[in-house]
Amino acid sequence: MQDRHTRRFGLGTATALVIGNIIGGGIFLLPASVAPFGTISLVAFGILTVGALCLALVFGKLARRHPDTGGPYIYAREAFGDFAGFLSAWSYWTMSWVSNAALAVAAVGYVHVLFPGHESPTTDLLVALAALWLPALANFAGTRYVGAVQLVSTVLKFVPLLLIAVAGLFFFDPKNIGAFHAGSGSMLGGLSASAAMLLYSYLGVESATMSAGEVRNPERNVGRATVLGTLGAAVVYLLGTLSVFGSVPHDKLVHSKAPFSDAVNAMFGGHWGGAVIAAAAVISILGALNGWTLMSAQSPYAAAKDGLFPAVFLKKRRGVPTFGVLAAAVLASALTVNNYLGGGSAGVFETLVLITTFSATVPYLLAAAAQIYFLFTDRRDRVRPGRFVRDLTIALAAFGFTFWLVAGAGYQAIYQGVLFLFAGILVYALLAARRAGRGRRSPDATEDATEKATADAPAEPAVATTGPAVN
Repeated sequence: MQDRHTRRFGLGTATALVIGNIIGGGIFLLPASVAPFGTISLVAFGILTVGALCLALVFGKLARRHPDTGGPYIYAREAFGDFAGFLSAWSYWTMSWVSNAALAVAAVGYVHVLFPGHESPTTDLLVALAALWLPALANFAGTRYVGAVQLVSTVLKFVPLLLIAVAGLFFFDPKNIGAFHAGSGSMLGGLSASAAMLLYSYLGVESATMSAGEVRNPERNVGRATVLGTLGAAVVYLLGTLSVFGSVPHDKLVHSKAPFSDAVNAMFGGHWGGAVIAAAAVISILGALNGWTLMSAQSPYAAAKDGLFPAVFLKKRRGVPTFGVLAAAVLASALTVNNYLGGGSAGVFETLVLITTFSATVPYLLAAAAQIYFLFTDRRDRVRPGRFVRDLTIALAAFGFTFWLVAGAGYQAIYQGVLFLFAGILVYALLAARRAGRGRRSPDATEDATEKATADAPAEPAVATTGPAVN
């Protein structure tokens, strides 16, 4: 009998999971971040959206083939074996709990806008820890509550952002957008530089595949949720950035610390926009943390089922891997405490945050490569040439998009990320040795078993030697 706290996700909740995980807190600063490059950044955004949709389509195809919880881990292991599967699970797990700490710290600034006059290191730390543990408690309550929180938080942040984005089109003034290429250097350099900042906006397209085992009719709904969620996030990103560009003068936008608030104030007057956007940002971040907390537990859970992660990650209650949730919350809390004790943004926390994007690219690259592998190893006589070419083109585009993501992460992030990735190899070696020890039998035991089997075997009947041999 199904636990009343456990409920499988439908298409709507799975789509909300994707949207909620893609749209975190970054969108509220995104227009100001790319404004120095000019409106060429909108072109870069369009290119990246196509790449993200290709990756979403690849995940949809892979989920139809393997509709199991674990997403990229499942695909990498199925195509390339245990080691590739482990690298995918380890990298994804690393990315998820480190990014959770970053989201929690980002929430602090928006909370201060809503409740000014209470700033202190102790208060900031408590707010950040609360942002981590409230979503964790929702996850402990079961998938029923995870889905409800995700659906409500996605609506509460998606609708206001979409309304602002659409309303901004009616207040659009071409004089505000500034030059097409506002930065120094070549136009191609400006395109690449703005793309490097925008590349991180679509992390989370795989969210529905990570919980495929908890989705109703996953062969059908996971792929749809992935594409619909990515499209929904893309609409908000593109329209929102365009509206802010057109409603806030370029010289002001470049130095803005709250571009959406400035856009609301420019559209409707007054100074109430800051509180509205701060409330939307807090809801957005808490919703993203709710989804990412679940994601941080699903990958190690899937790997633990195959013996590629410690068995303790198999503990599951009410549809949620409880130890994975607890481990992610504890590790993210430790990073958050270290951030504040280390003096805020300076220190090891900021460096670790830089590796989150690189860590995400490892499972993305392996998933795209797995799709290419499956396309070439499937029976070609059962696939129409046109469909094969289409699917291969999409998979290659997704691989190229992710490769660009790696390049955009920067040398420091790649350097630190590779070191963190290699640290996981030691964990894999220990787990592999343990599995081998369980399966290995001593030579003496094998010899004794063979002798016993021989002694207990019935005597073979005598074979007549007369007459011709029969071949």
